Amino acid sequence: MRTVVDLTRCQGYAQCVFLAPKMFQLHGEEGLLYAPAVPDDQVDRVRQAAAACPVQAILLGEEVSADDR
Repeated sequence: MRTVVDLTRCQGYAQCVFLAPKMFQLHGEEGLLYAPAVPDDQVDRVRQAAAACPVQAILLGEEVSADDR
């Protein structure tokens, strides 16, 4: 699975950081760092994080590409 975060949509609510801390990290007050490749043991956590995002900034899937950013 791949993850792409629309950083222009992200508002820094950090629900993803709370739910999947191995995959998402805050950098500074509002900057988000994330790992685009999701290991099998983190898939459920990343799905929960995407569902919890108040602005739906997290895109998931096998076919997510860099063009979706």
